[in-house]
Amino acid sequence: MTRILVSADMEGATGVTWPADCLPGTPEWQRCRPMLTSDVNAAVAGFFDGGATEVLVNEAHMTMRNLLLEQLDDRAELLTGRHKDLSMVEGVQRGDVDGLAFIGYHTGAGDEGVLAHTYLGNSVTGVFVDGVRASEGLLNALVAAEYGTPVVLVTGDDRTCLDAGGYAPGVPAVAVKDYVSRYAAVCRTPARTAADIRAAAADAVAHAVRRPPAEPVARRIEVEFDAEHLAGAAAIVPGVERTEPLRVAFTAESMYEGIRCFKAVTTLVSAAVEEWYG
Repeated sequence: MTRILVSADMEGATGVTWPADCLPGTPEWQRCRPMLTSDVNAAVAGFFDGGATEVLVNEAHMTMRNLLLEQLDDRAELLTGRHKDLSMVEGVQRGDVDGLAFIGYHTGAGDEGVLAHTYLGNSVTGVFVDGVRASEGLLNALVAAEYGTPVVLVTGDDRTCLDAGGYAPGVPAVAVKDYVSRYAAVCRTPARTAADIRAAAADAVAHAVRRPPAEPVARRIEVEFDAEHLAGAAAIVPGVERTEPLRVAFTAESMYEGIRCFKAVTTLVSAAVEEWYG
């Protein structure tokens, strides 16, 4: 038995370059949903080509209701909707997931990349784990490691593939577009990216070997914002301290606790953002 969990974000999907492309409810989002579904289907097909026996797809973007279930490969199952303990990697805590795939991922806040951000589309200008700037890929990989699950495949723009080399070295990474600016990219067609993702996913199954869970270690997590009142809002969370006018920090005894505290911080900060001045 080889079980694969797919975490499906949208900013790094084929054809997506503009905020409206992945903002639920817009015509552009409706247009891009089939391309995201195509990326996920290609990964699912490739995993089964490579010998996987079970694939669970977890929606990981915004409302977490973006994929088209009616177009999903029948062999996969879909976890859709919000308010999940581990959000983007919900399901990894089962302890029986052999490999984790990041489909449609992107680089983190403060880095070059198409629609680069970390959890919040704006407001957060940097997230750091033990002093290292962190993308959502790195954060989620550290969580998965505590359950013995390796990252086996990453797709997104070319900068995302470079970022993946830092937290999942040696595993297949597929660039579906090349970064030009935060809102522009040279894009491959869905047919081409589907073929590339399917081939990479088939190879990725060889990396899907569950490991002993990583021993939880204390992590120092820092979050930087673009306005000082947001740091004040974040510091309301117990255990979070304001260290600079634009920065807060907290120490978590594990990445499981770390990602949950980070979610609390970003939820409070979202509520503190004003329409015109942020």
